[in-house]
Amino acid sequence: MENVKIRFGNTAFVLVVLSVFSLFAACLFGPYEIPALKVFKAIGSGIGVFSAEGIDPAVRFVVMELRFGRVCLAFLSGASLAMAGTVYQGVLRNPLADPFTLGVSSGAAFGASLVIFLGALPFFAPMWDSFGMMLLPAAALVGAMIALLAVLALGSMGGRLRRETIVLAGIVVATFLSALISLVKSLDEESVSSIVFWIMGSFQGRGWEHVYLLLPYAISGLLLVFVYSRELDLLSLGESEACHLGVNASQARLLLLAGASLVTGAAVAVSGVIGFVGLVVPHLVRMVQGAEHRPLLVTSSLLGGLLLVWSDVLARSVLSGGEELPVGVVTALLGGPFFCLILKSSTREGGL
Repeated sequence: MENVKIRFGNTAFVLVVLSVFSLFAACLFGPYEIPALKVFKAIGSGIGVFSAEGIDPAVRFVVMELRFGRVCLAFLSGASLAMAGTVYQGVLRNPLADPFTLGVSSGAAFGASLVIFLGALPFFAPMWDSFGMMLLPAAALVGAMIALLAVLALGSMGGRLRRETIVLAGIVVATFLSALISLVKSLDEESVSSIVFWIMGSFQGRGWEHVYLLLPYAISGLLLVFVYSRELDLLSLGESEACHLGVNASQARLLLLAGASLVTGAAVAVSGVIGFVGLVVPHLVRMVQGAEHRPLLVTSSLLGGLLLVWSDVLARSVLSGGEELPVGVVTALLGGPFFCLILKSSTREGGL
């Protein structure tokens, strides 16, 4: 136990240091080249550490409004998706479970796409203009919960949840929802560009208003998951074992899945569908510090934030002409091979 605490403390310390450094360093990248010292001063003045006197207003605007807000949003989104993946894998006892493979991200994207489509109709346009920013996360959350319920229903046989079929059920649900999103796009060509954003995943044009949009949902889901983190450890042993240890397995599972879906829906509402973060990160952290879920949730969230911050930097820097790749493409390229390794390992061990 002492060794586990030491490993967790060391891992958390390294990740916190890297996170603080990355929030600053990621602001150095962009078409408008700004020296590191000026970036540091601009961020310091923005968070109230330094005075804004002597700082070029244009530099301060670019760093604080265009870059730092986007970097913080990427970090929060990555942390949310990694935490959700940790919960799904623990509750469902399946190493391939994450918001993307279970179709929850696709459900959230469909909810957001449907609201965008309705907002383009004349009857709903006034409501969209007034409440669009508030409706998006609510619609994404509803879509995520419906997708999760559909996956659980398809993955249950004889009234019991079966690990062997849960990922297959997720693929079926995600494919069906992708078809519905394509249908929505075909019904209104004017909303296609906005909807494509949710499918590909991107932080282009995102900033502080989206951080404020994500935070209440992310914090609520995070608190719910941490309250039931002990139950998550017991559920990962199996439902029968958890019940014998005094856990109300059905209630704990429902609340944990609701918390994970809450943060997933909020993350998708501001960033679109970004796959593999919730799949890859928990496995990497388990290799270092073990499988106890409370410390695992902390370090997975930190590593997920780091992964998405630098994936976004790569997405907006790799093309020489200033164009941006969808960040979902970058995470898929990084996570796809890792997914194959997990699948091969799980099949060899008889885990699936």
